[in-house]
Amino acid sequence: MCGSLRSPVPEPRVPTTAAARRRALSRLHGTISLRGLAARESMSVRTFTRRFRDEVGPGPGQWLVQQRVERARALLETSDPPVERIARDSGFGTVQSLRQHLRTAIGLTPAAYRRTLRADGSGPGRG
Repeated sequence: MCGSLRSPVPEPRVPTTAAARRRALSRLHGTISLRGLAARESMSVRTFTRRFRDEVGPGPGQWLVQQRVERARALLETSDPPVERIARDSGFGTVQSLRQHLRTAIGLTPAAYRRTLRADGSGPGRG
């Protein structure tokens, strides 16, 4: 042989959910369907969900809510738009939905979260 270590049979490609997760993160403000994510990776919904859990831990729906909560928190911490806009920009759509998910995740409403940040001096424009 010429010193080449090329294998005559290529290593099998292990499908992942990474590209679908990147796409979802770039479009958190929009509608994201499990079927669409699975199709993006050329997998059935069942296979995608199983593989997603293996790679990430929580299922796709729970992960998506977590990402949207994190986006909403970042927006509440670093900007001053109305809560209605933050709900829309983080993908919750309504203030009621944002309020419910934020309260479940951290025990505070969006307004209370902002007040807490401002009370400790770490809100927008405060360092």
